[in-house]
Amino acid sequence: MSERNTVLRSLHDIGLAAWFGGSLMGAIGLNGAANRSADDEMSTARIASAGWAAWTPVNAAAIGAHLVGGAGLLGANSARVAYQQGVGASTVAKLVLTGAALAATAYTRVVGKKVELASSLDPRDAEMAAEHPVKLEQAQRQLVLLQWAVPALTASVLVLNALHGEQQRPEQQHLGVMRRAASPFATAGGAGLAAARRSRKRGVPGRSRDA
Repeated sequence: MSERNTVLRSLHDIGLAAWFGGSLMGAIGLNGAANRSADDEMSTARIASAGWAAWTPVNAAAIGAHLVGGAGLLGANSARVAYQQGVGASTVAKLVLTGAALAATAYTRVVGKKVELASSLDPRDAEMAAEHPVKLEQAQRQLVLLQWAVPALTASVLVLNALHGEQQRPEQQHLGVMRRAASPFATAGGAGLAAARRSRKRGVPGRSRDA
């Protein structure tokens, strides 16, 4: 491709890198430090919740930048998605994984917010926690699983992003377009040949030249 999409690509890549890196650092660094530093379950939850609450606005901005950049790149490469073999399938897979990562991130924040309120020393948070009661131990078990789901899903998106980069090479574009162009022709030709053979077996006359 001759035209550049530097701004869109930067938003897409930096946003995804922050989304993946922040979730991985939180799972290993923040949660690990909270577990080592606190003496009881409530203190562990309070320390980890404070760190995740501080990261949430930055993470939201990173996700937003990634989605804006991704939507722009999808529009800019719509012709390749439609006509280069393999690009459409990898794009669908990337969209599915991005959606799963968004769902996992949102649910993690919902559960994390409940833990934050339940472990807070602020009386106002205690009142809000009473309105939405949660079993702290059960919620923390959920977070243990979710803390690895987000980096795993975003890492998968990064792998597909690398695949898209490979598919954008000139030789890959040419090969993919040629294969895509040949596939419908081969399928149509094969179907027509099979129909003609069935017609001959049944004794069905073909169309006359005067028709």
